[in-house]
Amino acid sequence: MKTYIALLRGINVSGQKKIPMAELRELLSNIGLESVQTYIQSGNVIFKALEKETQKLELKIHEAIKTHFGFEVPILVKRPQDLQEVFDNCPFPEEKKVNSYFTLLYAIPDKDLIAEASKISHPNEEFVITDNCIYFHCSTGYGKAKYNNNFFERKLKTTATARNYKTMVKLLELSSSEP
Repeated sequence: MKTYIALLRGINVSGQKKIPMAELRELLSNIGLESVQTYIQSGNVIFKALEKETQKLELKIHEAIKTHFGFEVPILVKRPQDLQEVFDNCPFPEEKKVNSYFTLLYAIPDKDLIAEASKISHPNEEFVITDNCIYFHCSTGYGKAKYNNNFFERKLKTTATARNYKTMVKLLELSSSEP
């Protein structure tokens, strides 16, 4: 039985795609996932499964949510060690890292699209794009940032979901502790 972290994109935001966490935990338990835990309302799920292929888990969770709640939700499943690697590879110094966002990519972006997006700059904002994550820091706060998840999705033509430093730390903590 392996531990995984599922990141759901765009739920419980501004009243859109409402998914109660207790109902989500029950749904995922009913499709065979074990030790299902959620963290905050924004779609972070830690669970155990026998399945070894993350794509199969993504599809299984996606289909269960679509059937039960009646809408599409992009799902990204990561192993704890993969999320730890993303976290550890943050290019920013610690004082910036603790105020950074980790925008996890569902697919490797095209190198030409990365080059185009990298030409754009805004004061007080910086980002680094890798194959699986956009590391983003804004000294004035994410709420005031010109760059956001939708900007990166449009420019890179891939689905993405962002988590802040504190959420990343908590997901790594929850996925490393055995119940």
